[in-house]
Amino acid sequence: MPNTQGPRKSAKTWQTMVDSNKALLLRKTGHDVGYWAEQARSAGLRNDAELCHWMRDEHGVTGYAQYAVSWELFGYPEFMLRDADELIDGQYINHPELRPIADALLAWAAATEGVEIQMRKGYVSLHSPRRKFAQVTRTTNTAVDVALRLDTLRLDAAAGGRLEALKARADDPFDRRVRLTSVDQVDEELLEILARALDQNT
Repeated sequence: MPNTQGPRKSAKTWQTMVDSNKALLLRKTGHDVGYWAEQARSAGLRNDAELCHWMRDEHGVTGYAQYAVSWELFGYPEFMLRDADELIDGQYINHPELRPIADALLAWAAATEGVEIQMRKGYVSLHSPRRKFAQVTRTTNTAVDVALRLDTLRLDAAAGGRLEALKARADDPFDRRVRLTSVDQVDEELLEILARALDQNT
């Protein structure tokens, strides 16, 4: 197995999205989440559906910016409050034999310049400075899948042979995966595929 040791890199959690949504709300409206939460309380809004309609119909605020106010008023999903270690532990708590696969992939990501690690409840996404290029998910009781945003025409035949097609929507660019059942499969060939995906999406 290749040496994947390198400088530690902090994995981002849902807090990144929370902060981003708050910043978006401020940019779009000129008011922070505290202001909007107070306005919503004064309007007597009782649930997320009422808030959604009020912000959209009366103030033209939708999407991620509106989510910031919803979470402030009605609370955050429990998993969004966990730190990165808790999130990855939760994904593999019942499948410790698969954890070394995820750890090896995260070691590569942490040691590779230009890769940002974002932890989610059920998966880990890897991002270039431009966009997401890979997703690591424990998909079965015996395997971890690496889904990839990748132009397979730009891979050599040997590397391309490890890729499986995924059933994806027509507009979903993540239509290839590598399925891993052993940490030994996190080898030079796989890391080269990841490096190609990073390069193509940077």
